[in-house]
Amino acid sequence: MAIDLKVPSVGESVSEVEITEWLKSEGDSVERDENIAVLESDKATIELPAPESGVITKITRKAGETASVGDVIGQMEPGKGGGSASSAKEGKKQESPAKEEAPASPEPSGGGGQRVMPAAASAAAEHGIKVENVEGTGPGGRVLKEDVLKKVTEGKDPEPEHGAESSYDTTLFVKTPVSDGDGGGGDRTEEVVRMTPLRRTIARRLVEAQQSMAMLTTFNEVDMSAVMGLRKQFQDSFIKKHDVKLGFMSFFVKAVVESLKDCQALNAEIRGDNIVYRNYYDIGVAIGGGKGLVVPVLRNAERMSFSEIEKTIGEYARRARENKLKPDELTGGTFTITNGGVYGSMLSTPIVNPPQSGVLGMHSIQDRAVVVDGEVVVRPVMYLALSYDHRIVDGREAVTFLKRIKEVIENPARMLIEA
Repeated sequence: MAIDLKVPSVGESVSEVEITEWLKSEGDSVERDENIAVLESDKATIELPAPESGVITKITRKAGETASVGDVIGQMEPGKGGGSASSAKEGKKQESPAKEEAPASPEPSGGGGQRVMPAAASAAAEHGIKVENVEGTGPGGRVLKEDVLKKVTEGKDPEPEHGAESSYDTTLFVKTPVSDGDGGGGDRTEEVVRMTPLRRTIARRLVEAQQSMAMLTTFNEVDMSAVMGLRKQFQDSFIKKHDVKLGFMSFFVKAVVESLKDCQALNAEIRGDNIVYRNYYDIGVAIGGGKGLVVPVLRNAERMSFSEIEKTIGEYARRARENKLKPDELTGGTFTITNGGVYGSMLSTPIVNPPQSGVLGMHSIQDRAVVVDGEVVVRPVMYLALSYDHRIVDGREAVTFLKRIKEVIENPARMLIEA
């Protein structure tokens, strides 16, 4: 009896997903719990496992199409499986000799079981590269566009597949020529790539934030000498004991928690005509993932040690690159920290993530001339930016918050004695 492959529940408030990729084709055998498709919601990317061992018999929703939670996107027959996709198709040919001359439809993957992302397939077809000769560096060995372009720089494949049909879904990727205005021709093209659900959600929420709140940003600067000195002094022993590096983010998470205790409005949110003040601190940390900026949450950050913060952030960063963060890890934060300094940003105005009321922006550390005790000295300085919802956070509270951050970072001992 056929088993329906349905879109599972992928988190609270998520009702629709996009089918990013089928990892298996019709006729492929699968084992129980083996991943067969990649689904993406507006919060996270998940993989759909096979409910039983058997053979994929039908795919009803193609890559690039959307489906609601509970929708049937394919079917499979339970059993021990019928071998590989090629053997299953060969069996079908033997059963129907009259159709032996019909060309097989292109597989959605490269040779040797490779999985090829749509943009990579397009780039391979454009440059005459055989994808089976490209080493994939993406999650699960998937071939990315960057992998193909790297292969191009090494020299084209000696046996290009001219006229081979591309395996990517044209609803996701369209390439069109653009006139240069003088008739000179040349390789002037535009690539139209469909936005992922995550990117569409980021775009929508950024616009909502600008339109729905009275957002304001205030700035300060902090001398990083003390924190940098502590890191240098204890880095080796910290790594030896906890098997993780001591970074700047754990200091700032601790400093933010201490500052939020003094400025509760920045840990609150507006619900209708009410202000909800929280006595717990779930700190979101912005991380650049494989498909855009994501903000996983450190639950109860006030209870976490330096090593727990560093390990959790490191694990989130790894899974963000592999698009394996869970929906519930990306929701429910009470305050956010974003570090543009890792990309070289000197100063910026971060945007609040609704319904939160504040976000702290960290920036690059630069040696600057500052006056200390009447003398000009060179110190490593970082600019800080606090964007906040002025509807519930007054300017005095915002300035006090940043001043408290500055005090704690410039004298980390305050975190130990709660001074």
